[in-house]
Parts: sequence; C-alpha cells; structure tokens
Amino acid sequence: MYTINDLYDLDHTLAKDYLSQFTYPWEALKGIKDFILELGPTLDPEEYEEVSENVWVHKTAKVFPSAYLGAPCIIGPETEVRHCAFIRGSALVGRKCVVGNSVELKNVILFDNVQTPHYNYVGDSILGHFSHMGAGSITSNVKADKQLVVVHNGTEQIETGIKKFGAMLGDHVEVGCNSVLNPGTIIGRHTNLYPLSMVRGCVPAGHIYKDRDHIVKREEK
Repeated sequence: MYTINDLYDLDHTLAKDYLSQFTYPWEALKGIKDFILELGPTLDPEEYEEVSENVWVHKTAKVFPSAYLGAPCIIGPETEVRHCAFIRGSALVGRKCVVGNSVELKNVILFDNVQTPHYNYVGDSILGHFSHMGAGSITSNVKADKQLVVVHNGTEQIETGIKKFGAMLGDHVEVGCNSVLNPGTIIGRHTNLYPLSMVRGCVPAGHIYKDRDHIVKREEK
C-alpha cells in the first residue's frame, strides 16, 4: 500500500526516472543529493540559470532576495520562494510550488504544485503532487533515541535502515495546521489530517485523520 507507485504520479516530477529505480520512497532519500548534482548540469540553459554553484533556478520562478538557496538544489518553473525561506540543500522543488516565509527544506523532493507556505520544516521527505502543509506543520525526521527509523503499519514493521526519515506524503494530501509528522510517517493519496494532529506510522489513502483512534474513510462526492 505504500510503494512509490501507490503514493505518487511520477509524471509530476523531474525525479521520475530516479524514483522509478526504487520500490519504497524512503529508499530514495540517501541519493537525493547525488541525483540533483547529476541532473542540474543537464537542464536546458535557456530555461534554467545556475545562480550559484550547483543551484539551478528556472527563469520563470520567483525567489525573494532574503531567501537562502543552499547547494545543491533545483527550483522549478513558476515556483515562488518567499521571504526568509531557508533551503539548506539537496532539494528538488517542482513546478508551481510555494516555499513560504521561514520555511526550511532539507534533503527533499517536492513534486509539482506542492505548497509549504508558512513556517514549515520539511526534512528527509518526499511530498507528492498537490500536497499541502498547513501553517506550522512539520516533519520530524530523527527519533528521540537516535535509532534507525521503522515504518509501522498496524502490526507490520518495516525496517528502513536509515536514521533520518521524515514523512512521505502521497498526491493530494492535506496536512492541517500545527501538525507534527513523526519519523517514518506515510500518508496515502487524497488523505486529510486534522489541525494539531500528531501522526505516527501509516495512514491509508482516501481517509480523514481526526486522531489516532478516529481515522475515517472520506465520503465520495
């Protein structure tokens, strides 16, 4: 239920070929930096400008002067990187995304149309097409005991073998304001999380997460 093909439409990211190598999305986290370093020099110079070493920005993107773009990163067409955004590096940001004020990104892939608009931290995570992080919502990417992250799906436990792993959001996921996604969180497509949610483990596609004991299927419209 939580493979790359379950979660994402790969036609909405420059990482399509890269992600297609893997079964589970967290398997791609370790190689994001190297992938961007390989992809950047192949981008069309008529469309992308290398504004500093290993930082490529599409000429239709809007990057505010106070934003910090750490290498390596790629900013896609018509994306807006707002005041005081902090892109630490290893970030592939797609088309028509919003990286808002005081947002921090680190080792991430943001598919097209992703919004992280206000005071978000997104680290070691992959956010699917049209996913949205409400104001103040964050991904927690390291366990308190610093142990390797395990994905919990009911009674099933999947060893990831990695220490830093935030969240995998499927396409069209809505995360409510001031929510915390704990290490190893997986959210299926078209699922909504209530504001102030504290999420751990896997939430199935097409559901509404009210709290850990109240996860209900969305009604078809």
